[in-house]
Amino acid sequence: MSGCLLADIGGTKARFAVFRESQLGCIETLATRDYPHAIDAIRLFLGRHHNNDIDRAVIAAAGPVKDGRCKLTNASWILDSSQIAQDRGLRMVKVVNDLEALAMAVPHFVPSDVAAIGGGHEVASEPVAVIAPGTGLGMACFVPGSERVIASEGGHATLASTTDDEAEIIQLLRRRYGHVSAERVLSGGGLVNLHDALASPQTLPPIPSSEEIVRSAIDGRSETARRALDMFCAFLGSVAGNAALTFGAGGGVLIAGGIAPRIVDYLRRSAFRQRFEGKGRLQSYLAHVPTRIVTRPEPTFLGLVALARLAGGEMRT
Repeated sequence: MSGCLLADIGGTKARFAVFRESQLGCIETLATRDYPHAIDAIRLFLGRHHNNDIDRAVIAAAGPVKDGRCKLTNASWILDSSQIAQDRGLRMVKVVNDLEALAMAVPHFVPSDVAAIGGGHEVASEPVAVIAPGTGLGMACFVPGSERVIASEGGHATLASTTDDEAEIIQLLRRRYGHVSAERVLSGGGLVNLHDALASPQTLPPIPSSEEIVRSAIDGRSETARRALDMFCAFLGSVAGNAALTFGAGGGVLIAGGIAPRIVDYLRRSAFRQRFEGKGRLQSYLAHVPTRIVTRPEPTFLGLVALARLAGGEMRT
């Protein structure tokens, strides 16, 4: 039986697997920077596994998708469904936003796939907002009943401050970048931006990576790292609360991506939930909305499988 190539393409990593006979094969990860073009990585994966029977593909890409084409926001790759289909001899290729694919996984999550942060009770019939800080900041919304996903580029909406300290940070970043989106602080690079802004002028290079900042904050080895991660959690709460209000997400807000699952306990102790609910006259509304961290490994593939099944034998672009 023919198979379907599934791919989750981000700014840092490209993950591939084959879906065949209702079974998902092993997921293989390649570094995006190691290949000049997306098609090079696709060729390598398919060639390595001798998957000559692959005749279609569903690809999640970290960027806006239009007419089957996506230029990654945080990498140089371009995913073009027509080009990939022609190059690999596939009868159908579907390219979707990566958060659209992730949101398709929402109805398939089980309790062990998520970790609750704070209270609230989900309403199964109401929308679920999904936010994913990683290399970038993705955002989408799953609408129950219709099994429909609203794709979004909300991560690039203008970032607002709640405190004077945050206002100072945003002002500094505005001088550096011009426009300061939520992604400028809620991503791997965003965490580095926060650390850099909070560091003493006497701090010498090299600037630590986001992974090093998280470790140093949790281990208590760096006060600057702790302050940066505290501010990250607070900003995340504010942006998550904004998403809940924007989408009317009575079904809850899910936080995915590469950062949040590593700091679940830290988030529980942080100002995240306070800032999530802290929306003035709508505080009581948000107090009932649950927030959960997606801890399931490679959750986007659960959504990619759902898309492949939904499309059936004849996928529509």
